[in-house]
Amino acid sequence: MTPQPKAILFDLDGTLIDSAPDFFDVINELRAEAALPTLPHHLIRAQVSNGGMALTQLTWEIDTDHPEFMAYRHTLLERYLANIGSASGLFDGFADVLAELEQRHIAWGIVTNKPRRYTDALLARLPLHAPLVICPEDVQHPKPHPEPLLLAAKQLNVDVRDCWYVGDHVRDINAGNAANMITIAAAFGYIEPHDDIEQWQADWIIQHPRELLVSS
Repeated sequence: MTPQPKAILFDLDGTLIDSAPDFFDVINELRAEAALPTLPHHLIRAQVSNGGMALTQLTWEIDTDHPEFMAYRHTLLERYLANIGSASGLFDGFADVLAELEQRHIAWGIVTNKPRRYTDALLARLPLHAPLVICPEDVQHPKPHPEPLLLAAKQLNVDVRDCWYVGDHVRDINAGNAANMITIAAAFGYIEPHDDIEQWQADWIIQHPRELLVSS
């Protein structure tokens, strides 16, 4: 039995927060303006954890070598920022999990590749008062590099071996493993159809946030 952790760190989009609904209307509005057909929500949801580049490709059906790609990406992200938090929320069960962690005096925080500008805006809109938030601007190397997780452990003053990291993407598990943390794959997150979560080499796979309390 793994000892109770001293800290649990979470990825943001697709792990702690169901932020995909913010993108549903934004992307389909932009597609309508470009005379493209509406996309089903599940296709958009599967790409959210892949970030702005992937969502730009999805929205306009263009490749990254398109001469106006970065302008399209900027348009998407500005439209998203204007609507951020309007339909997002904690995944079902996380409110109880976070409250229980605090009762048990288990530290928790967020380690995300989402830029600070959007992370802070999203958390303020919910609102969610995370004790620690690490964004890519805080490090030289974002996930899958372990640096963000190592920084989080240092700021919490917790040994990495006493930390768990929960994420919904293989880069989260790779980062956690490289940091020598216990890694937990969130199967309820934004998993693409071709992904085989069993092959990510996570220590555990959970189907619901409340399983974290059973494990800890």
